[in-house]
Amino acid sequence: MSEQDQQGTGNLGEEATLARLAAEGVAHELVEHPAVWTMEDVEALDPPHPGADAKNLLVRDDKKRGYYLLTVEGDKRVDLGAFRKAHGLRRLSLASPADLERLLGLYPGAVTPLGLLNDAAHRVRLYLDEHLVKGPEDSLLGVHPNDNTATVYLRAADLVDLMRADGAAVEVVPF
Repeated sequence: MSEQDQQGTGNLGEEATLARLAAEGVAHELVEHPAVWTMEDVEALDPPHPGADAKNLLVRDDKKRGYYLLTVEGDKRVDLGAFRKAHGLRRLSLASPADLERLLGLYPGAVTPLGLLNDAAHRVRLYLDEHLVKGPEDSLLGVHPNDNTATVYLRAADLVDLMRADGAAVEVVPF
């Protein structure tokens, strides 16, 4: 989705997301690349920070009342049944592309925690893999800046602080 399209919906596209990071003083490194749709696509790019790229899944409960963004290490598999039980949630499944657009202003392939900056109503809760946050002080996390033609690398702790300051519900949990 182009920056102009994002602006039409009131959502932050890549340029506005990067401006927000700068305005908040969040140190980051931007790497532009061809569009990626899967973790395999990301790995094929030979990323500058191997192992830092995150996998993001937007899931919903079976009543379509609870929406959750799960952000984990790129090579991890997520067991939705185990996650549901561990957090006392209803049965979970992947959210639809329409849900992704409506809630976060994103499209498949561009799912990112930075999309929560578009969720003014705070309808989506972020669950972040503790292994991404509890690494070395300067450990980096690679996420899309609301567009899948770039990756922004920033400290995971800075991402958590930014999301919480914006009002998003963030939980750092084991996966």
